[in-house]
Amino acid sequence: MSADVRILAAEPNCHLFGDNGCGFTPPTIGMFFPEPWFANIPGSAGIDLYLVLLLVAVGAVLLLWSWFSKKLSLVPGRRQSVGEMLVLFIRDQITRPTMGAKGDRFIPFMTGVFTLILAMNFTGLIPGMLPVNSNLAFTAMFAGVIYVMTIVIGIRNQGGWGYFRNQIFPPGMPKAIYILVTPIEILSVFLIRPVTHALRLFATMFAGSLLLAVFAYGGWYMLNLTAEPLLVGVSLLFSGAALFGYLAFFVFEIVIMLVQAFIFTLLASLYINQSLEAAH
Repeated sequence: MSADVRILAAEPNCHLFGDNGCGFTPPTIGMFFPEPWFANIPGSAGIDLYLVLLLVAVGAVLLLWSWFSKKLSLVPGRRQSVGEMLVLFIRDQITRPTMGAKGDRFIPFMTGVFTLILAMNFTGLIPGMLPVNSNLAFTAMFAGVIYVMTIVIGIRNQGGWGYFRNQIFPPGMPKAIYILVTPIEILSVFLIRPVTHALRLFATMFAGSLLLAVFAYGGWYMLNLTAEPLLVGVSLLFSGAALFGYLAFFVFEIVIMLVQAFIFTLLASLYINQSLEAAH
C-alpha cells in the first residue's frame, strides 16, 4: 500500500458505478505501518518514515526558534515579538496557573515541549504523510521523559521516602482509609498517569488521520468520470460531498493538533508541580 493515504485508494481502479466488480475498500490501520524508504537497496533495512518526519519536526522547531532569537534587542521587532508572545502564552496559560511563580524556571522546557509536540502533530498536514504522534512509540517516549522528570524532581524536593509517601499516602486522611486509597494512588500515579498521558495524544492523532483517510479514500472511490453521463453527475456530487467533508475536517484537525499539544504540555506542568511541593 502506498504511504500516500490522502490520495490513493487501496484499489486504485475501483470506482462507484464501475463494471470491474470490486467494491469500496476502506483504509485500515496498515496505513500507519508504511514500508521503509529505500528498503529495496541490497544490504539496507531502509529508512523509517516516522524517523524522517521526527527529524523534520525537530529541524523545523530549531529553525523557528533560531529565527525568533536572531538579533535580539530590548525593543523587539516583529519577529522577536512573535517568539515572546509564544513564551508569554506558555507562562500565562500553563506554568503560572499550574505552578505559580516557581514554575518560571520550567518555561523554556515547557515551551520546547509544546512547540515540538505541535510540530510532530503538524507533520500530518504534509500531503501523503502522517503525524509523528500517530505512532505510540513517540508519545510514550515523551510521556516517559515527563514521568521520570516528575520522580527525579519529587525526590530532589521532598526526599526519596518523602516523595513516595506523599504520593501513596495523601495527608489528612484517617489511617484506616489508606487501605483503600493507597492501592488506588499507586496505580494512578505510577501506572495510569503516564499511560494515559501517552495514549491521549496518540489516540487523537491516530483517529484524526484515519478519519481523513476515510474521506480521501471514499472521495476517490465515488469519483467516476468514465460512467454514463447521468452517473458521472451523481459521482461528482458524491465525491464533492466527500471532498467538502475532508476539507472541513482537515481544518478541524488543525485545531485538534493545537489543543492536544496544549493539553499534553499542561498535564506535564501539573505533574511536575505535584513533585515540587508536598501536599498539605
